[in-house]
Amino acid sequence: MVVALLLGTLSAQAQNAFTLEEAVQYALRKNINIKTTELDAISAEARIGEIRAAGLPQVSAQLGFNDNLIIQRVFLPATFVDPNASPDAPPIAAQFGVKYAGNAGATLNQLIFNGSYLVGLKAASTYRELAQKNVVQSKVMVAEAVTKAYYSVQVAEERAKVLDLNISRLDTLMRDTRATYESGFVEKIDVDRLEVQLNNLKTERQKVNNLIELSYTLLKYQMGMPLTEPVTLTDRIEDVNLATLQAEVGGSVDYEKRIEYSILNTQGELARLDIKNIRAGYLPTASGFLSYGHNNGRNNFGDLFSTQWFNNSVLGLNIQIPIFDGLTKHYKLKQAEITLDKVNQGRDLLSQSIDLQVQQGFITLRNSLETLETQRRNVTLAEEVVRVSKIKYQEGVGSNIEVINAESSFKEAQTNYFAALYDVLISKVDLTKARGELLIDGTN
Repeated sequence: MVVALLLGTLSAQAQNAFTLEEAVQYALRKNINIKTTELDAISAEARIGEIRAAGLPQVSAQLGFNDNLIIQRVFLPATFVDPNASPDAPPIAAQFGVKYAGNAGATLNQLIFNGSYLVGLKAASTYRELAQKNVVQSKVMVAEAVTKAYYSVQVAEERAKVLDLNISRLDTLMRDTRATYESGFVEKIDVDRLEVQLNNLKTERQKVNNLIELSYTLLKYQMGMPLTEPVTLTDRIEDVNLATLQAEVGGSVDYEKRIEYSILNTQGELARLDIKNIRAGYLPTASGFLSYGHNNGRNNFGDLFSTQWFNNSVLGLNIQIPIFDGLTKHYKLKQAEITLDKVNQGRDLLSQSIDLQVQQGFITLRNSLETLETQRRNVTLAEEVVRVSKIKYQEGVGSNIEVINAESSFKEAQTNYFAALYDVLISKVDLTKARGELLIDGTN
């Protein structure tokens, strides 16, 4: 039973092992924000179908039944009944109608010409394109969030490994110092100083543990994975090719790669179609209709269904010619033209913003790489200082304080190194996004 549970746990962990690319792909399938925009795209398809349906034949049927409880009377001149009656004779109140009346029929309506409808058909494909681009934009945002969360976990875990090594090394040093103290060669304060340093490292290790747990939770949230499920990262941070990152610092900018720029282009097209739609309102509209039905009327309810029903049919054409609408369309057209101008200005502003973001991305990545290289050298130097300080202390020519200061500097250098490494990775993500290359064909 225990073996089966262990195998099940290992199998679950294997299924939830992700490279960075696999984590992004998982998020593209599971993230709720993406699913929401995909539902918006499906809704857009339904809206397009609704627009097209307006130009298709519209058929309706109607059934009617009336029980005239009190038949209305119509007043007629007396001469209507008696031609010889005096013109001054009182009118005759006559009943026109029957007590029971019924009718049944069907009507066919067909749009023949409507300029707004034709523009709407053109706008349908553009509307679909905008909905699909919104889905892509959502995917880019999710890919960015997942990538940064993945790197955060990696850096935190590497930091934990280094802290474990430091704790192990310092623990060994403290045990050796305690043994030396018990032999009477060092003071008790030397042991206490190392113990304080060791306790500080253990406290920091616990904080890093908490950070790792939080980072995993954030990653699973961004991926759309249940927070209770285990997850394992298979990419190694050592595999990051810093030389490749150096090569990325440069190159031209292609605005069309940015989904935000592409969305503005589509919005501009929709704004132009809106202008056409308003102008189409000045054109006449035409529609035709055909109706066919039967009706009957009787004073006795039973006779209504036992006697002949009479058919009727109408074929017609409606043409509406706009003449004057109080300048409503004129002002609507002005507003639509302003909207188009705002979209064009927004696109120009976005172009400048993209240039700025890319330039900032280049500079930030370059600075981060230089800082990382500096911190790497600092780690090497600090490690050498620790080694020399220990040797001097063991040979009696150095102090315990010197060793502790060296260890503290070494830990600080390592912390600074991982902070610089994280900055490099995040700068790389920001630059890739700024250049519109974060998500290409579903990959990052």
